Amino acid sequence: MRVALVTGGTAGIGAATAEALHTAGYRVAVNYGGNHVAAEAFTARTGIATFTWDVADAAACTFGVAQVEAALGPVDVLVNNAGITRDAMLHKMTTQQWHEVIGVNLGGCFNMCRAVIEGMRERRFGRVINMGSVNGLSGQIGQVNYAASKAGMIGFTKALALEGASRNITANVIAPGYTDTAMVSAVRPEVLEQILKTVPAGRLATPAEIARAVVFLAADDAGFITGITLSINGGKYLD
Repeated sequence: MRVALVTGGTAGIGAATAEALHTAGYRVAVNYGGNHVAAEAFTARTGIATFTWDVADAAACTFGVAQVEAALGPVDVLVNNAGITRDAMLHKMTTQQWHEVIGVNLGGCFNMCRAVIEGMRERRFGRVINMGSVNGLSGQIGQVNYAASKAGMIGFTKALALEGASRNITANVIAPGYTDTAMVSAVRPEVLEQILKTVPAGRLATPAEIARAVVFLAADDAGFITGITLSINGGKYLD
């Protein structure tokens, strides 16, 4: 039975992904940053084990992966879903806001991949799925830090796909459009209304719709799909 690890997995897209992988027959572990109440509720509801560490901390990631592997076995599938926003226009953005977002979103992707890649290479199997964003493709006002982190993830993933291809390790990005999560619900209603006008489907995605794509890319028989960015955007096509 394959082992899957989902970061930022106790709510939103991460929780839907963990549950979908669990339903598909994977042994699933979920990482979370510090909301113990949410993690306990998630485990009570799903039976999926949770582990806490900061993905922006490389040493913590190494230790956390070791904990997961001791409990469940070697990690075959890594879903880098953990992400934060610290929105501000560039002329008002602080250095701290920049570094916090890059550290979690892009640095966390590196830290987690680094913690599992040697084992994947030794076993000659791995699936890395990085959760990008439509805003990493199009940009977004007030999100130069977030957009940069998600755009950087695409380049990271393409390079990793090339490095892993000969060892049956795939690396892909899923770039969700606006999805019905707590992060999006924090957007002002008038702004969200304008955003939805640009989406031909006329609605937000559900977390389950994004999770469905993760399960597809995680499969053993998805081994010829690597280095792609799958944009799930309700028809909001972008260059």
